Amino acid sequence: MRVGYTGWTWIQNERDNWNPINDRHKENFEQFLREVSDLGYETVENFNWIADYYADDIEGFKNVVSKYNLKFENLYFYFSNNPEKDYEEAEKYVKFMKTTDVHYMNMQGVMWSDKPYQRPTNEETILSYAALANKIGKLCKENGIKACMHPHANTAVFTKEQIDMFMENTDPEYVYLCVDTAHTTLAGMYAPSLIKEYGKRIGYMHLKDIDPDESLNPEWPMKRFRPLGYGCIDFKAVVKELRNAGYDDILCVELDYQPVCNYRSAQISREYIHNVLGL
Repeated sequence: MRVGYTGWTWIQNERDNWNPINDRHKENFEQFLREVSDLGYETVENFNWIADYYADDIEGFKNVVSKYNLKFENLYFYFSNNPEKDYEEAEKYVKFMKTTDVHYMNMQGVMWSDKPYQRPTNEETILSYAALANKIGKLCKENGIKACMHPHANTAVFTKEQIDMFMENTDPEYVYLCVDTAHTTLAGMYAPSLIKEYGKRIGYMHLKDIDPDESLNPEWPMKRFRPLGYGCIDFKAVVKELRNAGYDDILCVELDYQPVCNYRSAQISREYIHNVLGL
């Protein structure tokens, strides 16, 4: 398995409503690459706006990633409430991905920030996401890319019931699942069990830990996410079930909120993966 890290937190400020830290996006992206390469990560990912920053500088993008002996492997794509526009955007990003040899696209539903955070299953929304994912997934497969749905808190695809409905209505040939260990746990599931159930349909993995204390950060439960080893997730069982399913690809670490800084979070998680998981 290859170990990766996600870089959007070097560019966006989680303590300022996710606004850009400054206007030096490419410099911040390179700092991310330099730091995670120093820590021994092998692959990287980012949100789709990184493709917009480099839209007129494809060679610059390739060069800065290769400069640090990394492989950019995943572009994260958000759905909106406009499926036609989303598909057009997906076409644009798939073109960028094919040109830059990127092999995974994470997809995520529209996220809300107002309470209640957990809401009843919305079958209409889930089926619309499934239809869109099938179209995007077909486009991705035709271009050598795996389209992976990322269940996420505060979206219509989050709980086990919602994941099952989405997966039942998507084509296994075109649509895979990205299991995020912290979001899975936040939704009340045991991550290894979800991995065991979906087996061959898992196309990508996000690793992050979570503090089990539900009294913490009720105003925004995702603030309970932690570097690996600082929460309650059984990552040994996660890796065991992935191996049992024949998964031998990317384990990408992600962390929304940093206890100290991005570098320290990435360092803690990389040491855990090496010392505890043996990867």
